[in-house]
Amino acid sequence: MKVKRFFAPDMRQAISLVRQAQGADAVILSNRQVDGGVEIISAVDYDESLLENAGAGIAPETTVAASAAVSDADTYTAGAERTPAANQSVNWAQDPAMVAMQEEIRQLRGLLENQLAHLAWGDLDRREPLHTDVMRRLRNMELSTSLIEQFSAPAIHARDEAHAWQLALAEFSATVPVTDNDLLDQGGIVALIGSTGVGKTTSIAKLAARYVLRHGQRHVALVTTDSYRIGAHDQLMTYGRLLGIPVQVASDHNELRSTLNSLSDKRLVLIDTAGMSQRDVRLTEQFTTLTDSGIPIRTLLVLSATLHPSVLEETVRAFSAVPVDGAILTKLDEATSIGGVLSVVIKQGLPLMFTTNGQRVPEDMQPARAQDLVQHAAELALSEKLPGDSLMAEQFGGLRTHVSV
Repeated sequence: MKVKRFFAPDMRQAISLVRQAQGADAVILSNRQVDGGVEIISAVDYDESLLENAGAGIAPETTVAASAAVSDADTYTAGAERTPAANQSVNWAQDPAMVAMQEEIRQLRGLLENQLAHLAWGDLDRREPLHTDVMRRLRNMELSTSLIEQFSAPAIHARDEAHAWQLALAEFSATVPVTDNDLLDQGGIVALIGSTGVGKTTSIAKLAARYVLRHGQRHVALVTTDSYRIGAHDQLMTYGRLLGIPVQVASDHNELRSTLNSLSDKRLVLIDTAGMSQRDVRLTEQFTTLTDSGIPIRTLLVLSATLHPSVLEETVRAFSAVPVDGAILTKLDEATSIGGVLSVVIKQGLPLMFTTNGQRVPEDMQPARAQDLVQHAAELALSEKLPGDSLMAEQFGGLRTHVSV
């Protein structure tokens, strides 16, 4: 490798000298404060694999010679091409000095990337203040980085701050997947699936109650396949009695087939499944009960708006082992933020069919409307302080600059 020493009044100017003289592929070997500024030693043609190859030994004297040569001249070609004596070989990858140098390189790279990210964000903030204002507000909604980039882009053409925010919310609303299929009018056999405690049974009761109010009791029935929990059927049975509609139990796919055949005169059959963790090994059995019945069953995935986006994403992947026709987003009244939830729904392309925001049956269930969800997400974010420059630079500055040291 070719090693060279540079002096400059500050780190930024020193880095600039390195890149001018040695190009973007230069590697900083060391840096230190000296009288009058900063000293940097850098190298090109730097092959780290040579250092980690235990078989490619380098004499300790070579290290000393290289250090001396850097002091005496601007350029030095390291003795990596020499053939060292076998009894002089050392493993540079384990040498404490080399490990320390590599760690210093990583720290310097991180520092430089951080500085350039702040410069990039500051430049964008000066040039496009409406754009960055929208980005801050979207960041407060806890949306994913890619969606913040997408939704804030139209703000470049905005007349003022209010117009910029309106354009961003319009882009957001147009992206949220919702389905206009009216389950209550179409009818059919529909199973609700999802993790424990997300509100499947209550959602089924709300759907059944809405159907009864619209079409009467005669053509709707409830079925439960939850045979895992003690007293699992009691809540559904209670709802059935209150609504005056039949409730039946099916423990496996054979019983489910027989039960559904006996309910063939019903226009809408709602199936309540066992709530299980997305990591539960018994989840496959639950899916088999539905898929092996031999009868077409539509599935709706029930998701709680209170769950962390990473948990929701894992849940969607796990429950997508069966074809999912849509989703019901529950517990909007309990969520402190729904931007992360909507990010998952958008990323997975999962159309929302209904939302719920309370325990009342059937009042607290509505058809999913993208504009209402986006407005609710924006309102929840109002109570939060806008993120500062450091956070925004850390998340978005790197998207606008590429650092190669």
